[in-house]
Amino acid sequence: MTRSVLYTSSPLLASKTPLWRSKMIVAMLGLGFVGLGARAAYVQVFGNDFFQRQGQVRFARTLELPANRGRLLDRNGLILASSVPAASIWAIPEDVEQDDPEVKAKLKQLAALMEMPLPALMEKLADEDKTFVWIKRQLDWDVGQQIHALNIKGIYQRKEYKRQYPEGESAAHIVGFTNVEDHGQEGMELAFDKELGGKPGSRRVIKDRLGRVVEGVGEEVPPQDGRDIQLSVDSKVQYFAYQKLKEQVIAHKAKAGSVVVMDAHTGELLALANYPSYVPDKRKNLTGEQLRNRAITDTFEPGSTMKPITIGLALESGRFKPETPIDTTPGRVNVTGSTISDTHNYGLLTVAGVIQKSSNVGTTKIALQMPAKEMWETFSAVGFGQKPQISFPGAASGRLRPYKTWRPVEQATMGYGYGLSASLLQMTRSYTVFANGGRVIPATMVKTDEPPVGVPVFSPRTANEVRKMLALAAGPGGTGQRAQTIGYSVGGKSGTARKQQGKGYAAGKYRAWFTGMAPIENPRIIVAVMVDEPSAGTIYGGTVAAPVFGEVVQQTLRLMGVQPDMEVKPLIVANPVEEPSL
Repeated sequence: MTRSVLYTSSPLLASKTPLWRSKMIVAMLGLGFVGLGARAAYVQVFGNDFFQRQGQVRFARTLELPANRGRLLDRNGLILASSVPAASIWAIPEDVEQDDPEVKAKLKQLAALMEMPLPALMEKLADEDKTFVWIKRQLDWDVGQQIHALNIKGIYQRKEYKRQYPEGESAAHIVGFTNVEDHGQEGMELAFDKELGGKPGSRRVIKDRLGRVVEGVGEEVPPQDGRDIQLSVDSKVQYFAYQKLKEQVIAHKAKAGSVVVMDAHTGELLALANYPSYVPDKRKNLTGEQLRNRAITDTFEPGSTMKPITIGLALESGRFKPETPIDTTPGRVNVTGSTISDTHNYGLLTVAGVIQKSSNVGTTKIALQMPAKEMWETFSAVGFGQKPQISFPGAASGRLRPYKTWRPVEQATMGYGYGLSASLLQMTRSYTVFANGGRVIPATMVKTDEPPVGVPVFSPRTANEVRKMLALAAGPGGTGQRAQTIGYSVGGKSGTARKQQGKGYAAGKYRAWFTGMAPIENPRIIVAVMVDEPSAGTIYGGTVAAPVFGEVVQQTLRLMGVQPDMEVKPLIVANPVEEPSL
């Protein structure tokens, strides 16, 4: 028998519920829906921009699409610098399960592949609060592939580019290098950083917390690759010049050296080398001595290599001719209480003989008959005291004081290369005045097909007369006989200058110079050599710097296809004249 339940018999159910309670519950439910509606309206309508921004900050990322950096090429199209893919390793430390024995073994393999001590790797992974840390950048791409194969949770990699420099240390001071962000730091990499670097592209994506791309949003902006830059340098000439310079610096136990090779017709630099040097893509222990581009940034008193400029002015003024006699007896001269000397008493010399014997006394007597203003204007016109207009960072302007401050002894010493300073590049360019019919032309590091616009300084006749004197200085009886080369006529001037130290000169420290051109009748190249502090028994430019000049001239002219213009035998004699160092 089924028992029926009378709910109305229960005192709880039988009690009457107050009407206000029901209304309150309904009202609360209504208010809840109104609140939810208001919040939805705020999120979707009124505050939409704020929430969109917050979402983008947390999950949306703009990925930079790197542009491929342009190449640096030599004048023949050979590569001096190019970019190759590289793997950069990064990590989320909190995701790396360092306590797992299997992961520990893989971390050892990772450290070995990166050539990094394991403690150094563990130190980078020690802070578990970090969500991003670079481990090592710009590893070889195949190493990156091996690391990817390890499949370590929390270890990731990014594709980047790094520079390679096939010519290594021989062209280091020309090409320079880039940093890990692929921005130029030295040399032509810095000078043309904007053109080489191009313009990176971008891609808007949504990422998860592990940095993985979930979805791409918006349009992709493709990168614009950098353009190639073709330099004036000939990599074969550059390598040969560097090797010969290096051998001579080591043989004479010198501190350093530089060599510049310039096309006499166009002003293009075919080579510019310094020793010591460095390998651009291996700079772990790089020092300032290796990094310095001495041929462009360092300035020195040029010594006797200035004498042809002074003599050129004397001839141009009409006060002197090549055969004008100059009495240098007794091998010294007093100028306002200061004594200027030669290494020998050369007696009566012609103006041409003053260059051939490198007579300080003869140059002094000539210089003191020139107005100081004319000397200053000529020195300025050939580039001294002026910053070279060349696409290269750090080019020095040297020092040439205003002529109104010159005392007679200073005017005399400037005539033979003391009291002013110049870089090896400036010295090289100044000799273009003798190779181009009296016009000095600008120097350039970029290959050009346009004829240079020269500035007239001397007449073609004066330039030709000075070239003949330079040939005498490099021939029998001259100071630069060791500059002679087989098959080509040469002319040039040696110089030996004491090194400045404070307000005076360092005892026993010299720089040996040689600057000249070849072939002498129609110069195709100008070569300048400087060796700093030779200490193996001889200090003179004619014995230390001139041999490098001769070897570089011969090899360069052969590579340029210039036909020999003289008998295939050198004109060197046993005991060349030594130029004075003071």
